Amino acid sequence: MSTKPAANTPRAKEAEGEEPESVDRKLALLVIEDDENISTAITEYFSKTGYNVRSAADGVAGVESALQDHPDAIILDLMLPKMDGLAVCRELREKAPYIPILMLTAKDDVVDKVLGLEMGADDYITKPFNLRELDARIKSVLRRVQAASRTQSGGDEAPIMRGKLRIDPAKREVTVGDRPVELTPKEFELLRLFASNPGRVFPRKYLLEKIWDYSYEGYDRTIDSHINRLRAKIEDNPENPQMVITVWGIGYKFSDEQR
Repeated sequence: MSTKPAANTPRAKEAEGEEPESVDRKLALLVIEDDENISTAITEYFSKTGYNVRSAADGVAGVESALQDHPDAIILDLMLPKMDGLAVCRELREKAPYIPILMLTAKDDVVDKVLGLEMGADDYITKPFNLRELDARIKSVLRRVQAASRTQSGGDEAPIMRGKLRIDPAKREVTVGDRPVELTPKEFELLRLFASNPGRVFPRKYLLEKIWDYSYEGYDRTIDSHINRLRAKIEDNPENPQMVITVWGIGYKFSDEQR
């Protein structure tokens, strides 16, 4: 199931509504950064504030560590040796979509920010940054994940049926006919929002604020990229979508015909 951690980890037990092994366990943080000074500063700061911190100095090592250790969050630099941050993010979104990622980007580089969000990053912060601000951003990302987990484990939200599409919010599972669909957390939240409100038009700005907690203009490509990937997973013909429909000049809606 794409939106869950690997089995038998504390995060997996939380996602299943079970008690983790220890409610006092340290949150695990993975820092993927090749600048030794920045990596050391982040590691020392977060270790002192109660995190269990691991680090990797290149993209390949970062992916291996993430898939092996299943951290609660990742701080990911864009400029990395062996595999750049965008490639790392893309691979992790395919293999471990449940792990929240905060990207470190160059100052005022809008292209990097947009590409990072398109690849599935949950948030970003520009260099140079204040460690307290970075701490606040990590906590914000983790709060959103925990809120989603509480919603997931509630178990009282009925499945959403729209034609051959079935969404189980309690288990965060999606099927089209008999085919299970692997979705990232952002894709799942988009689909649940659309399917819960067939016929309602959602402007891009609303989606950006609702799903990403962003209110900045100029990030329409982020929404469009996620919609394209979502369509590729749920539509029979993504080039002629029958479920998630474009409302030109405004945003998107879920087809009335799928009620």
